[in-house]
Parts: sequence; structure tokens; C-alpha cells
Amino acid sequence: MEDILYTVPEVSKLIKTNKTYVYELIKAGLLPVLKLGSYKIRKVSLEEFLSRYEGKDITNPRDIKDISKEEHHENNI
Repeated sequence: MEDILYTVPEVSKLIKTNKTYVYELIKAGLLPVLKLGSYKIRKVSLEEFLSRYEGKDITNPRDIKDISKEEHHENNI
């Protein structure tokens, strides 16, 4: 059976970041979760998150920026 739920550590490995950052995404309301003992993220929710924020810099989940604008600014400095 295909996994339809991921744990926070699993999501952190999938998106190649750390668990603390995944918790930041959850706290900021960007990544929806279920609480079944511990947080679980539906596969479809993770896929929607990745699609929704493609082309964005979400290094700081509370200050989302468009990557192309940032790169343009950096190239003009």
C-alpha cells in the first residue's frame, strides 16, 4: 500500500530540510497537518504545498518572496 501520510521527519527528508523548518511551515499555516498522536501530513497536502509555493522563496515562512524578483535585484547590485 502506498503511503498517504507522512511524519514530520519523513517530510523533512523528502523536501531536504530539517524537522524544525517543517514545524515552522506548519506553525505558519502553510502546510496543513492532522494530529494522530503526532503530526501527520497527507501526501496530497505536501504535493499541493510544493505546487503552490513553486517559484517562491519561503526560507522565512512569514515573509514569502518571489524568487525571480529577488534574483533580479541581486543581479543589479
